[in-house]
Amino acid sequence: MGIRNNSYDYGSIAKWLHWSVALLFLGSYISVYYRQWFTQEETPENWIALQLHLSIGVTIGALVLLRIFWRLTNPTPRLEPGSRLEHIATHTGHFLLYVVMILSPLTGYLGTGVNTEYFFLFEIPQFADTSFFTNIMQNTMGMTFKQFEEPIDFIHKEVLGEWLVWLLILGHALAALYHHFIKKDRTLVRMTTGNK
Repeated sequence: MGIRNNSYDYGSIAKWLHWSVALLFLGSYISVYYRQWFTQEETPENWIALQLHLSIGVTIGALVLLRIFWRLTNPTPRLEPGSRLEHIATHTGHFLLYVVMILSPLTGYLGTGVNTEYFFLFEIPQFADTSFFTNIMQNTMGMTFKQFEEPIDFIHKEVLGEWLVWLLILGHALAALYHHFIKKDRTLVRMTTGNK
């Protein structure tokens, strides 16, 4: 297996980025659900879970940018044989996954009312404290952070987080399993072992 993609397989970088982002999304959900279900507000455990969620979100955002760069600078393996409808569904699903992978960390950062203590190593200022928010949103548009935060939080939590991300991940996983067990093609294999 090479580092770069080819027309037959994904390379090691693309695989690493794919599975890293997948695991980080899982970690993001674990941290936020742990915070909601098992901690009390304004406790150290609640704060740690929040900061883990925020730190993972920033990491996802950085890896997604790398993933987009890598995708634009590498060939994409050819799709396995299938109907036009299957190929349209594949392209649409991948496009929507990229939209969600971009919007989730972006809206998470924009709508967070606290600084991110990035894995407790250094601090990333909240968007409300940036000159962009002060100069554009507050001074030019006359918005308070609360006015700005409400629609952003709605998108992040209610639209993306509550159902859309799960729906797309489920569809993506089911499609991979369908290709592997029903069609018996290399779709799943080329993003894992690359054998067969």
